[in-house]
Amino acid sequence: MNTKEKEQIRQKMAEQLTALEARIETFKELSKPVAPDNAIGRITRMEAINSKNMNEASLVKSIRTLNKLKKSITLIDNPDFGNCTNCEEPIPYKRLLIMPETPFCVSCASKISHG
Repeated sequence: MNTKEKEQIRQKMAEQLTALEARIETFKELSKPVAPDNAIGRITRMEAINSKNMNEASLVKSIRTLNKLKKSITLIDNPDFGNCTNCEEPIPYKRLLIMPETPFCVSCASKISHG
């Protein structure tokens, strides 16, 4: 991977970090407990609780991705950055642009997720 590609990936990481931090704040607000309010009906309250649970799951996933991104951005100057941590083959540049936090190539990622 050349220097220009690494800089583009670094910029993409910075953009994603900013977006994730904002999204996390939103999910924190949306994940607050649903108050037992007499004004809303039982079905509406259940929908609010389901929505809260989905937002909590999104919050957890976003925090996980944020942590992976933070780790990846500290490793970008390592000579091994961009190589799959499983097979050690280069991860395609376009994959890193889409998912700069990924430590795996497509082949290894699919084996791991289906294994």
